[in-house]
Amino acid sequence: MGKEQKINQLLSAQPSGAVYLSSWLTENGFSTQLLNRYKKSNWLYSLGTGAWMRVGENPTYEGAIYALQQQAESSVHIGGKTALSLLGKAHYLELSTQQIILFGGHKEKLPAWFTAYNWKVKINYFSSSFLPAKSGLQTLEQRNFSLQISNPIRALLECLYLAPKKQKLVECYEIMEGLNNLRPKHVQDLLEQCTSIKVKRLFLYMAEKVNHDWFTYIDVAKIDIGKGKRSLVKDGVYIAAYGITVPKALAEYE
Repeated sequence: MGKEQKINQLLSAQPSGAVYLSSWLTENGFSTQLLNRYKKSNWLYSLGTGAWMRVGENPTYEGAIYALQQQAESSVHIGGKTALSLLGKAHYLELSTQQIILFGGHKEKLPAWFTAYNWKVKINYFSSSFLPAKSGLQTLEQRNFSLQISNPIRALLECLYLAPKKQKLVECYEIMEGLNNLRPKHVQDLLEQCTSIKVKRLFLYMAEKVNHDWFTYIDVAKIDIGKGKRSLVKDGVYIAAYGITVPKALAEYE
């Protein structure tokens, strides 16, 4: 089989519009020298160091995330409010604000070609290790791609991780109100794996306040919520059961 036929087979095995990572192409037998030859022959064009596209296809952030997940086995995924919006769990949250929230593992960075490219949307990226990299993800079909995104439980935990500085707590509570059919076992597992005391206390406080049926099945004794008080805001209301000070607007929210 000729090299042209081989690369055609390789590229067509990925969905249309996917980004191709140099590292993945090299693993599959295509040297930088060969890739530059394909560039001259007008088969491929460079998106920046380490990433390529087929000529005639336009990059999208979904195609880029697909490449990171499928070709580099990265744990970068759509999370937080964006995941909730895409899953239809945050109907009042507009995706038209054109901001996409991505989460990745601790010390995991977005590659330079990704951050330098203008995706026509603002990318907000957060790397953290407060949840295990692969827990609480689900598959979503978006454009041509099967993407790993946060499920509603993980997405809300990510929102709480960003609160109160980068995410309003009242908005988190409104999201919690809509999550009336969560599976208790999935909630329990993620809360037990979560290492952020703040996130766990807020989640349990909100779940109890909303009083969904699934909350009665949660074994709070198995969830480590630490000791001592946590003040999230100044001049807030102290919630003794969870040792947190929350905004007055949240405490009085009906």
